[in-house]
Amino acid sequence: MPVGKDVTDWIQSGATKDDIQHAIDVAVEYRWGEANHAEVVADWPDPEPLTSTIDPQTYPVDALPGLIREAVEEVQLFVQAPLTLVASSALSAVSLACQGLADVERAAGLSGPSSLFLLSIAESGERKSQIDKHFFSGIAEYVEHQIELASPLQAEHAAKMAVWEAKRSAILDQIKKDTKAGKSTGEFEAKLEKHQKNEPNPPRVPRLIIKDDTPERLAQSLSEVWPSAGVISSEGGVSLGGSGMGQDSLIRNLSQLNVLWDGGTIDMGRKTSGSVRVSGARLSMGIQIQEATLRAFFDSTRGLARGTGFLARFLMAWPTSTMGTRMFREPPASWPALNRFNGRIIGLLESPLPWDTGGAFAIRPTMLTLSIDAKAAWVAYHDGIERELRTGGELADIRDVSAKSADNAARLAALFHLFNRDGGEISADDMTRGSRIAGWHLSESMRFFNEICLPEGMANAEKLDAWLHEHCRSKKIQEVSTRDIQRLGPYALRDTDRLAGAVRELENLGRARLATVGKKKVVRVNPKLITEASK
Repeated sequence: MPVGKDVTDWIQSGATKDDIQHAIDVAVEYRWGEANHAEVVADWPDPEPLTSTIDPQTYPVDALPGLIREAVEEVQLFVQAPLTLVASSALSAVSLACQGLADVERAAGLSGPSSLFLLSIAESGERKSQIDKHFFSGIAEYVEHQIELASPLQAEHAAKMAVWEAKRSAILDQIKKDTKAGKSTGEFEAKLEKHQKNEPNPPRVPRLIIKDDTPERLAQSLSEVWPSAGVISSEGGVSLGGSGMGQDSLIRNLSQLNVLWDGGTIDMGRKTSGSVRVSGARLSMGIQIQEATLRAFFDSTRGLARGTGFLARFLMAWPTSTMGTRMFREPPASWPALNRFNGRIIGLLESPLPWDTGGAFAIRPTMLTLSIDAKAAWVAYHDGIERELRTGGELADIRDVSAKSADNAARLAALFHLFNRDGGEISADDMTRGSRIAGWHLSESMRFFNEICLPEGMANAEKLDAWLHEHCRSKKIQEVSTRDIQRLGPYALRDTDRLAGAVRELENLGRARLATVGKKKVVRVNPKLITEASK
């Protein structure tokens, strides 16, 4: 039976349809069969491993408390987006609704906000905006209601401001008149100073969701509009790559966001309108960013994004895309779990905020403490991480992120406690749930720092390597044309130069080869990799 080049000659000699099919079957058997495999493998070196070998772990959706989990599963079933993207959106909404109510004390002298910073790495089109619309509808409804309630107060304030401005103008006119006449203006200057102190304060209307503010405008909003807010965006490049993140202001702005995560105080000078002081404010973040944008941000900061501890504060997720599998589904007739979820969110937002009694426009959240069993669970999680920070430990390369993980576990536990009940200590069950989810995000951070932060050529090589193996195994082939790779493969490799660079990386590692077959260029996979995976 003809094999290899003989097959082509045999077909050209006038073989029948059955003969051709038989020859194809034999060729496939030759390429994949055990009997002749050694002849194919002999010309290939042993492949070297890629730098990153971390596989994604399954998201522990069962660790989410009942109603949050039910709402997440309900939304994910319809939207068909990655589960981790849906869960992160739900947690962002919970964080925003709860953060002003309570902080969490992990141990004596160790306390902080319950706010979360969540970062999802996903391409445009993963439906984050649609997901956020579901989970933030309760927050949007609450804000609209507050605007309606404030409408009469806004009208009253406008009338008071008109009177105040008229009196101010009269005092200024008198000062100008006396100055021209050479008279003393001291009396009216004193009146002006007193008048300035009596400027009517506008009614406070919550502005909870912020999308594209610069760090300066964000600080102003927290200081003057409402001291609890969330940066929620499906285009994280606006938050991380905007004008506020220019090289000149980079360190200051990253430090400012770090302080807000910590619940600290910010004093910011402004060129045009004086200084801004942010104290007693809480901030959540829930953003999605494309891989290329995040890579560019990371590179542009020259290590500062990590060196300042900024990225270490985030609960990261890098879900596998579901695009291409999301067949049309009719919307459900009702959303029982989601409606109850948003009802609870509204109830939390309607709870009176613990305002600073000193007169400042700031909140002083109450302090949640851990039960004895919850403290033991938190210590066990903390110490388990600490042991792996040693040189050679599993977490040694991400010590900065790992050091924040126990803090994030406590924050998650506090949010679960607040969402499910009105008082008491944080339970061991909530702490266990928080630790499981924080641990999952820690594994995602390991993937991030091992893969996203690689040089672009190596990152593209990883994408190509993974896709080639899956494609070749499913089709039972050993080679793919470069045209098909660009047509069917990873989006980033549609660029010819990037594809060429990725192939060179794989050639250097003995994992693939570029060859010419007739007029086509093909990438051949090392058969040792395919055989090993098949076994």
